[in-house]
Amino acid sequence: MTKVTYQNDDISGSRFVEVKAEALHFDNVSLAGTQIKNANLSGVVFHDVNMSRTSISDANLTETKIKDANLSHLKIDHVHLFGAEFQNVVLPKPGDGNYDAEEKYKPISFQNSDLRNIRLQNCNLTNMDISDCDITGVTINGYSLEELIKNIKI
Repeated sequence: MTKVTYQNDDISGSRFVEVKAEALHFDNVSLAGTQIKNANLSGVVFHDVNMSRTSISDANLTETKIKDANLSHLKIDHVHLFGAEFQNVVLPKPGDGNYDAEEKYKPISFQNSDLRNIRLQNCNLTNMDISDCDITGVTINGYSLEELIKNIKI
């Protein structure tokens, strides 16, 4: 096994094929435009990284934790989210790089999604829009949404 140390080198355009490269340490490195295919990244830690415009597909992200991250305009398509937890999800505040004083943010959207048994607690749902959804069994503070809608006088 050969161990290599690169410091202040440019290895751009290099290819690694069928290489065992476990427990590597990258510090202050630009990996922009890098492609990683058919790789085991189990246990990899990303800290203080810019992963904007990253594309992840056909990936197992079970028990992945994302903390203190800017996920603005994130697109999640055809994923399994059972048991997923979203905590302390907020809009940008003054001082954040993408803060908009007029709060003109693209809305968070769920489309063609199975959200059965979802639980929302202590959430700000101001201006929430629900359309063309099956609301069977939905309750708000213990009250049936179906019954509330039936009792609305038009």
